[in-house]
Amino acid sequence: MKVLTAQQMREADRRTIEQGTPGDVLMERAGAKVVEFLESEFSPLSRQRVVIFCGTGNNGGDGLVVGRLLKTRVASLQVVRATDTPEPVDRDATIVVDALLGTGFREPVEGRYAELIATINGQFPRAKVVAVDIPSAMQVRADFTVTFAAPKAEMVLDTRAGNAGKVIVADIGIPAEFLQTDLVLSEPQDFAPLFQPRKRDANKGDYGHVLMVGGAAGKTGSVAMSGLAALRIGAGLVTVACADSSHLVPELMTQSLDAISLERMTVMAIGPGLGVNRELVSKLTGDAKIPTVIDADGLNSIAGTHFRGRGVETVLTPHPGEMARLLGAKVGDRVADARKFARERNVCLVLKEFRTLIAFPDGKVWINPTGSPAMAKGGTGDVLTGLIAGLIAQSRDIGLAVRAAVWLHGRAGELAAEDLTEYCVLATDLLTYLPRAIREVI
Repeated sequence: MKVLTAQQMREADRRTIEQGTPGDVLMERAGAKVVEFLESEFSPLSRQRVVIFCGTGNNGGDGLVVGRLLKTRVASLQVVRATDTPEPVDRDATIVVDALLGTGFREPVEGRYAELIATINGQFPRAKVVAVDIPSAMQVRADFTVTFAAPKAEMVLDTRAGNAGKVIVADIGIPAEFLQTDLVLSEPQDFAPLFQPRKRDANKGDYGHVLMVGGAAGKTGSVAMSGLAALRIGAGLVTVACADSSHLVPELMTQSLDAISLERMTVMAIGPGLGVNRELVSKLTGDAKIPTVIDADGLNSIAGTHFRGRGVETVLTPHPGEMARLLGAKVGDRVADARKFARERNVCLVLKEFRTLIAFPDGKVWINPTGSPAMAKGGTGDVLTGLIAGLIAQSRDIGLAVRAAVWLHGRAGELAAEDLTEYCVLATDLLTYLPRAIREVI
């Protein structure tokens, strides 16, 4: 699903108006779509008490249209304009519509708008809150957001993205070709092609052989989890090159870190628990002609170098600290930095954090919507490395495999947190919940 920045949305509106659709017609359609949603979600409207908060811009105009269309159809209606003299609000309202600030808002929000946002969030104990296009300043805590043409970047990337509630994308007649963006949201149905039923006469050789390199002395747990994750996601064979194989499950084969062989391997992942080893990483990445995933100490081993990848076949998976070391500077604009790095270094970049980004050398950036604070624990990144490598081993579409692994990893974390709480989830618990996550995409 396409995701638009405020600037991109303004450009789409401008082009639509230039093509012959007046702005007031777009506003009328937007208001009508909000009312259409209210009818479907809160029927019968005749029983609803509605308060609409309207700002002075286009978002407020949408809200005024909603008010006009609802005027004779609800039990009571109050329209509060940001320019009005403050007056008591109907605290018994059952629906509150937030049309104060649209995508053009600038923080900090102060004065009357700050007061009205606080009113929406705190003065309506019985009401469901419906935001028009975007929750005002991403501060309004909405139960639903009816957005137009496409989700807006703030609603997806902002740490307050949960304030949007359930997002409904409404078509108001902006042509698809005007929605120009390289920012896209991953959706579970994207990944169904990776999980088709296997042929009845399948054998382990049909699903790839992963080489997992890491686990220096005292750190073999990391690479053990990565290897297990690659197996759990469906790779046919997994070999782990590490210092001590005693932590490995019996299904994993082993090599010595001193005598690594790439022969007959389908994909290589390097880094979990490895320790900084620039010479080994340089040799392996130089010799490998197979897709390669670089994580953890593999990333630290290439930091400060002019490392370049082989396009989507080279997958880097840094967290913010590792990304800063790769950049030689603190991450600023996550989307811009990820896109630039992927282009310049010719890699597929998985920038982990809240709303993990997957940036490709062609400039497209995918946003992953899944994940949980429960995953803020050692080992979860190692599991992701294994999932990525294991899916790549089975797929010809590397980009799709990477995006699927990231989505499933986050969704497994969400499911685990639901059962175990956000405190008790272990990295290996993600593999227990992985089958449930997979079932959601097939």
